[in-house]
Amino acid sequence: MWRNWAGNQRATPRRVLAPRSAEEVADAVTAAATEGLTVRMAGTGHSFTGAALTEGVLLRPEGLTALRSVDPATGLVTAEAGMTLKAFNEHLAGHGLALENMGDIQEQTLAGATQTATHGTGREAAGLVSQIAGLELVLADGTTVHCSRSERPELFDAARAGLGSLGIVTAITWHTVPAFVLRAREEPMRWDEVLDGLDAMAAGNDHFEFYWFPHTDGCLTKRNNRVPGPAEPLSAFRHWLDDEFLSNSVFSLTNRFGSRFPGAVPRINGISARALGARTYSDRSDRVFTSPRRVRFKEQEYAIPRAELTGALREVRSLIERSGWRIGFPIEVRLLPAEDAWLSMAYGRESAFIAIHVFHSAGHEEYFRAVEEVLTPLGGRPHWGKLHTRDAAYLEGVYPRFGDFLALRDRIDPDRRFANAYTTRIFGK
Repeated sequence: MWRNWAGNQRATPRRVLAPRSAEEVADAVTAAATEGLTVRMAGTGHSFTGAALTEGVLLRPEGLTALRSVDPATGLVTAEAGMTLKAFNEHLAGHGLALENMGDIQEQTLAGATQTATHGTGREAAGLVSQIAGLELVLADGTTVHCSRSERPELFDAARAGLGSLGIVTAITWHTVPAFVLRAREEPMRWDEVLDGLDAMAAGNDHFEFYWFPHTDGCLTKRNNRVPGPAEPLSAFRHWLDDEFLSNSVFSLTNRFGSRFPGAVPRINGISARALGARTYSDRSDRVFTSPRRVRFKEQEYAIPRAELTGALREVRSLIERSGWRIGFPIEVRLLPAEDAWLSMAYGRESAFIAIHVFHSAGHEEYFRAVEEVLTPLGGRPHWGKLHTRDAAYLEGVYPRFGDFLALRDRIDPDRRFANAYTTRIFGK
């Protein structure tokens, strides 16, 4: 049985393979077609949806982890799809290069992160799909093709965030930038202070995000900006105290306690908001962008038009206060410029992302659905790798190129070799 990191998705495929090349992927796809089986490529299981599930052939990523080429002059770097972001960042650092922007988790595979349109937060720097220069993928007929802005551009725009529904991605070529140092300033602030100063903080920093602790007025803001260096990282003890002990070990215990005694959650959140105090440090960019996430959870995230953010947050807070729920996880808010990959959540518009979480063993349905009902009237777009209830009828109305994506899928995978229950719901049959 295969299961994801959060433990909420599982499947028992007919066959599990770990191909070591695009040719072996093509062989697996061709063999599956002769048996009438579907094919999905799994990553490291950090999607909360059923994106990776299949009852047919499951391809594992461990055999596709090579760094194929590095061109320091152009910044173009090609790596195989199963390499993790963590390993990729180490390779880049060794060549004096870096990704311009990242999300906060680096355990994902390159293909898993990009196929679900993983993003970070940025004033000008966009998400991972906007940093892709080219893709190698195996199509349903077993052929291996390459696409970029100049070669098969329609496939490129569709497949950068294609959920594996157009083909199995086997390698990705990236636009990278010279390595840089980020200075992180993390500071507790009050709810009204954050919302009143949101536009100024977003405009005045390369990367701005914040967390709100439900049932309190406490927020934690994080501002990341490029600096010349040298790096001045946290001491080993402060890193352990803040990022391992408080943010993981203690946070796990408080969530277990809060699950048993929900009435204690507001007080726990108040203590948490104060415990994570102000700090300033600088380090290699990927070490600042990412943090260890050892407490398992389930997550929903929606992208809404940037102009709707403040009103949406106030409505979500009012919803929580009216509901009687006890929410132990902070709500995360990030920002992103418009992107041009057809199924990027930020396609064609400056976007704000609102992410909500619950402990992995807690019920989520009522909370997640109620927040959806706040965000979908605003044209909210769900993160492809995070829990939501939207289907093709809704998604067609919020993605301008959704119909074009479906038409391309009809042409290159008419037999739905790469379909599963999740893709059937979001794309239709």
